[in-house]
Amino acid sequence: MRSRSNLVLIMIILVTIVSTWISLPSDISDIGNIKEDNEIYVHEGLDLQGGLQVILEARPPDGSSIDDDVLNGTRNTIERRVAGLGVSEPLIQTRGDNQIVVELPGVQDPDAAVNLLRETALLEIIDTQGVPLQVGTRVNTSLGAATVPDSSMNPVPGASPEASPSASPEASPTAPPVATVEGPMYETIISGADISDAFPTQDQFGTIVVGFELDGDAADTFFQYTSSHIGQPMSIVVDKVVINTATIQDGISGQGTITGLTSREVTDLSLQLKSGALEVPLEVVQSRTVGPTLGQDSIDKSIIAGIVGLLLVAIMMVLYYRVPGLLSIVALLVYTSIVFALFKLIPVTLTLAGIAGFILSIGMAVDANVLIFSRLKDEIRTGRSIRNAIEAGFDHAWPSIRDSNIATMITCVILYWFGRYTGASIIQGFALTLFIGVVVSMFTAIIVTRTLLRVILNYRPITDQWWLGVEHTKDTASGVAD
Repeated sequence: MRSRSNLVLIMIILVTIVSTWISLPSDISDIGNIKEDNEIYVHEGLDLQGGLQVILEARPPDGSSIDDDVLNGTRNTIERRVAGLGVSEPLIQTRGDNQIVVELPGVQDPDAAVNLLRETALLEIIDTQGVPLQVGTRVNTSLGAATVPDSSMNPVPGASPEASPSASPEASPTAPPVATVEGPMYETIISGADISDAFPTQDQFGTIVVGFELDGDAADTFFQYTSSHIGQPMSIVVDKVVINTATIQDGISGQGTITGLTSREVTDLSLQLKSGALEVPLEVVQSRTVGPTLGQDSIDKSIIAGIVGLLLVAIMMVLYYRVPGLLSIVALLVYTSIVFALFKLIPVTLTLAGIAGFILSIGMAVDANVLIFSRLKDEIRTGRSIRNAIEAGFDHAWPSIRDSNIATMITCVILYWFGRYTGASIIQGFALTLFIGVVVSMFTAIIVTRTLLRVILNYRPITDQWWLGVEHTKDTASGVAD
């Protein structure tokens, strides 16, 4: 038992050291730029960092309708635009069946950002002049010059306005004022308005491909071009950024396919083509700006609340449970270090509601120790030795701790799903931080506290039950450790 407890203690110490190093600010603990290179830092949300929240509503023309594919395709286009803004920790998600919620922490020009977001995506298929273009390349086309973000829109120092070649075909924005991208002018063959439909399908070999259909005159134009350029590349461009380049295999008239893609790429490209074809107009139904001063004030007050709460809990636990209470505070510090490290590693975008969920989970971590220590005192009063009472206290309290925490985690999952569906990032932040906190609290309450008590008993046996929070009675013989 002693050797096993020592091994667990060593593991706990190592985990605590690593998590503490991760939790500390990079400017005082980074070694060899490990944190900077791996982007290990606190990811602040809109209400902490300040910025812009916009709710966009799709308003299709009369006779048209919005389905999930179109809404998701429109969201993907907005993600591409936001990526070009260089915004740190943006949140773009659908809400209901016709709205998109966009949160842009750190944006310095809200009006320009709103104008950018509400513009309809421009999808084009262009003649690449015989040169295959890489995905992510920003180009000029005959329907208008490509643009790059103005530096005043970029809140991230050193962020590049160029789209990343590894970015998925889902997001890459631009913002006024604009500048023309250097490079050749590519001729637009057809635009998204000419595509009547796009969908995943299979070719004659059973391979999944993208199928698309063209409207009247566009079908003739596209057939003439593809018939005279067989074997040459052409590119699909959304908002002047290349999202796909394909080689023309045959003349394409009213219907065609795009092959050579993975299953995920087929789905993504189908959404892009369909969204570009319908060109759903977006209206701003709500816009809210959060100042950085308010965000910093929220952080300061949250830190004060957390420190005060921890101190009060520590005093209560030590006065009421004595040695176990003191060890629970050590376990609570380990818990705080691990949770905060996970927030950086996952990463979790911290919001004010998320911090509230974290602080609530601290209380739940202490609650587990209260159940254990209360049961421990009851076991001592029944006549068990101190060592046996400690083991029985943990064993008998575990079912209650397990069931209550699982119930809380299920509630967190439901809240997170609800927040995602309604676009309420506040609910999501609260649910996610609380879920992580509850999971870690089960580890620290059962493993850390129990191991520390075992180690103390192994090296400094407790012979007086008073140190465990049990007042002396006339018969104290049962309090002697065996």
